[in-house]
Amino acid sequence: MAKNDGQIVIKKYANRRLYNTGTSTYVTLDDLAEMVKKGEEFVVQDAKSGEDITHSVLTQIIFEQESKTGNTLLPISFLRQLIGYYGDQMQMVVPSFLEHSMRAFTEQQTQMREQMNRAFGETPLGKNLQLPMQMVEEQVRRNTEMFQQAMQMFSPFMKPPAKESRKAEAKDIDELKEQLRAMQNKLDSL
Repeated sequence: MAKNDGQIVIKKYANRRLYNTGTSTYVTLDDLAEMVKKGEEFVVQDAKSGEDITHSVLTQIIFEQESKTGNTLLPISFLRQLIGYYGDQMQMVVPSFLEHSMRAFTEQQTQMREQMNRAFGETPLGKNLQLPMQMVEEQVRRNTEMFQQAMQMFSPFMKPPAKESRKAEAKDIDELKEQLRAMQNKLDSL
């Protein structure tokens, strides 16, 4: 049985329906995604066996989010690296590393938002728009470098990325820059 220490329990039935025992209503994966974004803790249990299936349901939510929006968070090069760690001796280290990295990334994002709020709060939006966009690009670059360095530290015998992989990474970075430019244009129009 999954533990229920203040968490909301979601029951998943054989017909794939999800039932929120906290609100006594049926929910969808989109509803669960919203709960995650709001920081609500829940556990998903198989209704028949009571088995904790939270991991597989959260993975399913990620898969659906990746496939239904055109904006993917998981670049192909990252997915390839991640798959490569299954069955590897480093498999035990990767989850805690990724959790730590995401926590650090979230903290950096919070700091960056605060800096942007200070910059926009003190001066007109149009005059200082370039600086925040440069900050975002720099933060993305630093996070990418940090992740690559850490992965090489965990796998020191791994050969450097192939030319195709470097091209894919460069393409991902170019796509991020284009998204940032689009955001800048939208902000300019405001």
